[in-house]
Amino acid sequence: MKIQERSDSYLKELESKWNIVVNRVASQFGEELDLQAILFLIGVQELGIGYRKFNKDQKLEVMHIAICTLLEPIGYYKFIGNDEDGFPHWELIEELPALKPGHQMAVMKEAIIDYFNNNGLIE
Repeated sequence: MKIQERSDSYLKELESKWNIVVNRVASQFGEELDLQAILFLIGVQELGIGYRKFNKDQKLEVMHIAICTLLEPIGYYKFIGNDEDGFPHWELIEELPALKPGHQMAVMKEAIIDYFNNNGLIE
């Protein structure tokens, strides 16, 4: 799945799949979370140190971990290792294309759906 504009019919189907993810997360956390909150949860999961208090900069780093994790399988990032604090780092392999904001959101939702599917969190 290279990043590109998606058709309106594809976006409607994507929303249906996205709702499954949102409902799955809501059932686990007791409330509906938005895309940014789900990105944060993925980043915490990938960081592997469990939830703790994060300062503002650390929260941004955790979300960056999620974005790199989600875009790595489609060839935009390559994992290069962890630093001394245990934070993983990636190398940008290919520049991300410019997309309209709605399509940027669709790409992230699609990548999150794939992440949940690949990790056995939804069917």
